[in-house]
Amino acid sequence: MQNNKQEVLDSSRKIIVKIGSNVLTTKEGKMDRAAIADISGQVIELVKLGKQVVLVSSGAEVSGVSAVERWERHGDMNYKQAMCAIGQVELMIAYKENFSKSGLHVGQLLVTANDFENDSSTLHIRNTLFTLLDEGVVPIINENDSVSTEEISLGDNDNLAALTSNLWNADLLVLMSDIDGLYDKSPKQHKDAILLPEVDLNSSDLDSVDASGKGVLGTGGMESKINAAKKVGHYGTPLLLVNGKCKGILTDILAGEDNGTLFTGGK
Repeated sequence: MQNNKQEVLDSSRKIIVKIGSNVLTTKEGKMDRAAIADISGQVIELVKLGKQVVLVSSGAEVSGVSAVERWERHGDMNYKQAMCAIGQVELMIAYKENFSKSGLHVGQLLVTANDFENDSSTLHIRNTLFTLLDEGVVPIINENDSVSTEEISLGDNDNLAALTSNLWNADLLVLMSDIDGLYDKSPKQHKDAILLPEVDLNSSDLDSVDASGKGVLGTGGMESKINAAKKVGHYGTPLLLVNGKCKGILTDILAGEDNGTLFTGGK
């Protein structure tokens, strides 16, 4: 008998997978190429099952740091944006190398918040996205960090993934973070924290949840993930929060393992 997460992932044809910065970063603060290879392999398996997958990938800045280590200690905005410009190339090369092994092409879309507020730009994003998918290409979307200061200081890709999900009318949004799911309080600070396997956004499930705090390397915390769940839930799209650090996490869920937190409801 299928569990709810397995059923949702198995039945979804249009899936967005957002990958957080912490997932793509090693303990040394460098690009985690093994993680990119593992996640790419999982996406390839989803494509083989007849699903269309869009990636929303963080990790540009850490990829730039990995490539140009002499800039690592510079903290001003100019260097951060330059690092992201370098890192986008490194990141896309890593994805291209992994997907090409299975004969799949990748295509990059760099967007800003303004693009989702302008009807003409939104239409072009949508048309490009649909064309890439129709041609069997895996789109990889990221904030254009090199020109958008808000993303580096305030924004996050959880929101970008939710906006893209609504734009594409996705069946499922998967958020890959470095935590096993939503806990009632931070497991890093409280040993008695309880993992919530499912959350109904229309119920009182979130009333007792402490969603404060965020990762050191990421811009989004648990609160941003809950907000993303509410944003896509308004259109009836479920959100699955999983630990992207766990090798083969999506493959395991398809095989019946009950991992992560599934958010439903919200209409």
